[in-house]
Amino acid sequence: MSNEETLLTKEGLAKLEEELRELKGTKRRELAERLKVAISYGDLKENSEYHSAKEDQAFMETRILQLERTLKTARVVEEGEIDLGTVSLGSVVVLNDIEFNEKIEYRVVGPAEANVEENSISYESPLGKELMGKKVGDIVHVDAPVGILKYELLEIKI
Repeated sequence: MSNEETLLTKEGLAKLEEELRELKGTKRRELAERLKVAISYGDLKENSEYHSAKEDQAFMETRILQLERTLKTARVVEEGEIDLGTVSLGSVVVLNDIEFNEKIEYRVVGPAEANVEENSISYESPLGKELMGKKVGDIVHVDAPVGILKYELLEIKI
C-alpha cells in the first residue's frame, strides 16, 4: 500500500461521494444565497452575516478539496478481500470488554470514514492498530489515557 493510497469500504466511498456532491451542489448554492443577502446589507467591514458566510465558505471549500484528494487516492477493499480468520479493513468485530464484561461491536474502516457514533473505528486508531491481524480468542491490550484496556476478540464478521 502506498502512503498516498486511502483505503475505504464500499459504503465509505459512497458516503464520501455523496457528501462531495451535496457540498458542490446544494450547499454551494445555499451559501451563495447567504452571501448575496449579506452583501445586500451593505458595509462589509462590520457585517457579521457576511463574515460568517465567508468563514463557512472557506471551511466548505477546504472540505471539498479534502474529499476530492481522498477520493482521488481511494482504493475500495471488496468483501472478497476480507479474511474472516483475522481482523482486517472492513471486518466487523465483536469484543468483550474484560473489565466491565460488556460486548462491543465495531467496524474497522479507513481513517476517512471512521465515526465513533456509528461504531466505525479507523485501523490507524489505537484500538484499530491492536486489532489488525488478530484472531478470535485473542486478547487485545490498548494503551488509553485511563490505563490499559483489555478486550477479548469474540467474533469477526463482514
